[in-house]
Amino acid sequence: MRNYFFSFLTLLFFKNFQSQEISTQVIADQDTRVITTAVPFLLIASDARAASMGDMGVATSVDAYSQNWNPSKYVFSETKSGFGLSYTPYLSKLVNDISLTNVTYFNRLNERSAFAASLTYFSLGEIEIIQNEFDVGTVEKPNELSLDVSYSIRLANQFSMGIALRYLRSDLRLQNVDATAKAAGSYGVDISAFFQSEEQRYGDVDGRWRAGAIIQNLGPKIKYDDSGSESFLPTNLRFGGGFDFLLDQYNKVAVTAEFTKLLVPTPPITGSFTDYIDTNENGVYDSDEDEFISSYDGIISGQSNDVDFMSGVFQSFSDAPGGFSEELKEFTWALSGEYVYDDSFALRVGYFNESEEKGARKFISFGAGFKFSGTRVDLSYLFSASKIPSPLENTLRFSLIFDFGSNEYLEY
Repeated sequence: MRNYFFSFLTLLFFKNFQSQEISTQVIADQDTRVITTAVPFLLIASDARAASMGDMGVATSVDAYSQNWNPSKYVFSETKSGFGLSYTPYLSKLVNDISLTNVTYFNRLNERSAFAASLTYFSLGEIEIIQNEFDVGTVEKPNELSLDVSYSIRLANQFSMGIALRYLRSDLRLQNVDATAKAAGSYGVDISAFFQSEEQRYGDVDGRWRAGAIIQNLGPKIKYDDSGSESFLPTNLRFGGGFDFLLDQYNKVAVTAEFTKLLVPTPPITGSFTDYIDTNENGVYDSDEDEFISSYDGIISGQSNDVDFMSGVFQSFSDAPGGFSEELKEFTWALSGEYVYDDSFALRVGYFNESEEKGARKFISFGAGFKFSGTRVDLSYLFSASKIPSPLENTLRFSLIFDFGSNEYLEY
């Protein structure tokens, strides 16, 4: 009898204790988990050839603009040196003074090494600031730029690696609005690798394989002022491969596939938490019945992205609140084809795809290239395949390349 009585008291105690347990109500914010970074102009294809093939260049054949995609390719150039100039109108359907300009120079030092330098300038046009009805107004010209130098070396007959150093300057603050405003700066490092096989016989045609990989913009976060928050650089991993069908001495068809992932933490799912004593044990906070304890904001799912840039790189592979399936959605991919006749005329097509939940960029691009007397002209045009319009939709882009010392290095 005493055992039954003791059991009854124990049950009663635990029931009463359970009714006094602290419960938590969670209300999630419906925030998007699209990853955003500082200086996003670094992710825009600045040359027409890469743009016409779905914004790719890490595993395509070498050209003067390899600095922007994979500088390791320069040691496979048959040209001694080259100079490139490209211009890309941005938001051309709305304004006419926003653009991206790139200037690149490379020089193959010898059989094993090469160096390159480039300047990329992103102009946001002119912004007129008027403080009041009596103000005549002033004009501001916000802009961003990157200055790069690279060195690449051939470690084997078919394999090379390269490193690039990048200085970044972002001048988006308006001095007329904030007298203490100043340009923000940072630096980044690229580490790249490239493989290009010897020509081999495959059935009735000759061919060669290509593969490349690069980690871009690895560097400290940007901070615009002492009180503001820091923003990640668009650190990313690119890798891909392709094959050249060498149909005969005049005709070549190249197919390439590439993948890209931002190495930046995914924003967590945040929300508000309310701690309370659930007096009526209904699992819901009733303000007129339950005892309120405290409320605060916090992370519901995922990990904090308030980390340094190196921690952010490693965290970016496993911090998506949706798990592995969401991590896969953070990869973009592109496919391209390029037909070249006698190294003097080219036709190109590409497709780029990004998950609907991570930005929804999808587009088809076309382009052509013409070469004469050591000068090459490339053109590209983009059609959006997404419900979200592209800022580069229906925009004609062009690039110029001037080769010096053509065929000085005969690779094959």
